[in-house]
Amino acid sequence: MRSVAPWIAVFLLAVCSSAAADTIVLKNGRRIAAENVTEDDSHVIYQTPAGQMSLPRSIVARIEHDDYAYASSPKAVTEPPVSAPEIEPVRGYEDVAGKAIHGDAIDYAYLAQLEMDARSGSATAIAKVAAGHHAAAQFLVAKGDTDAAIQQYRQALVFAPDNTGLLLNLAVLFLRESQFSAALDPLERARRVSPDSADVAKLLGWAYYGAGKMGEAIEAWRRSERLRPDGEVEQALAKAQRDQSEEDSYREGESAHFNLKYYGGAAPDLAHEIMNVLEDDFRDLESQLDYTPPEPISVILYTEQAFADITRAPGWVGALNDGRLRIPVQGLKHVTPELARVLKHELTHSFVGQKSHNRAPTWLQEGVAQYMEGRRSSYDAGALINAASQGLAPSLTAMEGSWMGLSGNGASFAYAWSLGVVESIIDAGGVSDISRLLDNIASAPSAEIAVKQTLHLTYDELNQQTIAYLKRAYLR
Repeated sequence: MRSVAPWIAVFLLAVCSSAAADTIVLKNGRRIAAENVTEDDSHVIYQTPAGQMSLPRSIVARIEHDDYAYASSPKAVTEPPVSAPEIEPVRGYEDVAGKAIHGDAIDYAYLAQLEMDARSGSATAIAKVAAGHHAAAQFLVAKGDTDAAIQQYRQALVFAPDNTGLLLNLAVLFLRESQFSAALDPLERARRVSPDSADVAKLLGWAYYGAGKMGEAIEAWRRSERLRPDGEVEQALAKAQRDQSEEDSYREGESAHFNLKYYGGAAPDLAHEIMNVLEDDFRDLESQLDYTPPEPISVILYTEQAFADITRAPGWVGALNDGRLRIPVQGLKHVTPELARVLKHELTHSFVGQKSHNRAPTWLQEGVAQYMEGRRSSYDAGALINAASQGLAPSLTAMEGSWMGLSGNGASFAYAWSLGVVESIIDAGGVSDISRLLDNIASAPSAEIAVKQTLHLTYDELNQQTIAYLKRAYLR
């Protein structure tokens, strides 16, 4: 039996020496980094540098465990630049929510009665119908039916068109779906109604940034900061300002599904060729993953130094997708086979992230991206099997969070194992199982539960399936 490959040993040492941490995800999308998270019947309790804190269980969507605990690492590539603020469209009508949702179902007859009452124009009746539809929308969000939730907010706005809370909740759903242009309409209406709202300005910045309108995003986030200082907004603003400063002199291009910016030294022929390659990749991924991103995807082509300065990613990161495809192309005149693989890999992240509502764990993100670019486990299979035979197979739970804090060796192992896992899933059920898994992750309480629902496997069983697949496929 061969010894464990050096990069595997280094990775395991890094994992074992890390302190455990968790992320508490609230139903409004906000994420709280915490340690020593515990739960009781009514509260989630956790530790922060300021001491012990607690939250009502009713506002917590899930708890994500991150055994790597890279507290200073960047956010996962699919996360938005800022979280959604906590938004209540109407206060004081909690009884309405109880009547609108009971028996784990929406009482549509009750909502119809609220609408009938609201046609009188009574302020109280309008407040009730807003509260009722909000409760129904949040119920549907928890069930993973975002489209139906959007319709609930639209119906509520028929009766309360100037309700800032309703407008912001509707915008948040569009933003989570990466429908940035669609989010701008309710946000612009909310800005007219509540011009001094920091929350409106915060979300407007998110929408403009996602739509590639950097100047407008910067203006919105500056306004949000003036109205109410916010650490998230401060960081997002600094990043947007770096982007704008770098891209001011860039050339631009566009195609059916992409908006392209590239530094002046890049050959126009290269930019045109990249767009053609991306369009072909788009059609292939659209077919395989049964999904079409709703808006054009931004692509930025950098020099090596500009890529390092803008992304501030670890040295082992060769390209990045943080909602925009950021790719260094210095010195290239044509699309090389390696660049073609990078383009397919990074574009896959956009499909996987958006199809899963930005909830796909990193092991699945990176495994699918490698598979779609054409990479296979033939080179690493022996080392992975040896590691597993010594009880060193990694926990998929530990591989759900960001990998940005990993060393180069640690990242190599994480990528190799993730690819093996995805290969095993596709070997057992085809790419359609990946598509179904991404759909289920969008609404399931956790990625592991989605795996159980889709593949009928626990995480441990999926790891065992991976080991068996690697032995069968590569050790002959």
